Amino acid sequence: MRTTRSVVISMRLSAESGARLKRMATRHGWTPSDASARLVEEGLRRSEFAFVDFRDSAAGRQAHIQGSTLAVWEVMQLVRAYRGDITAVAKHLQWPEARIQAAMNYAEAFSEEVKQAISENAAVDFDALKRMLPGATKTGSRRLRKSRDAQASAR
Repeated sequence: MRTTRSVVISMRLSAESGARLKRMATRHGWTPSDASARLVEEGLRRSEFAFVDFRDSAAGRQAHIQGSTLAVWEVMQLVRAYRGDITAVAKHLQWPEARIQAAMNYAEAFSEEVKQAISENAAVDFDALKRMLPGATKTGSRRLRKSRDAQASAR
């Protein structure tokens, strides 16, 4: 979440909330000011976009679809794989179409954020994953792997 201009707004927090904010900031390597700005921005986005929530992940804080383990960018990968067919994606995930549309709305408004997450995911191949997770093994059918490889080379 990047902003080009900023404004200073002062606020009071309870001592307990201030301590929690500082712990969160420390955990992420942020200043308490950065952490509070991020939390305010995330709160604004939650109020503006249905079904969107924010969670910590191995790649940092990301927009997710509420009630699921999927980040918005992952839903958009499915939308791309199904060539924009919202009904097919909803059927695949067993979700109402409104949740898919919510991911699309967020992705449209914050396209650079979503594109960056997709790009970062694409940059991790199995060899990189195996370095991070030494016990990782390839699974799935050959047909599925061939399909994935064909999709990757088409990009």
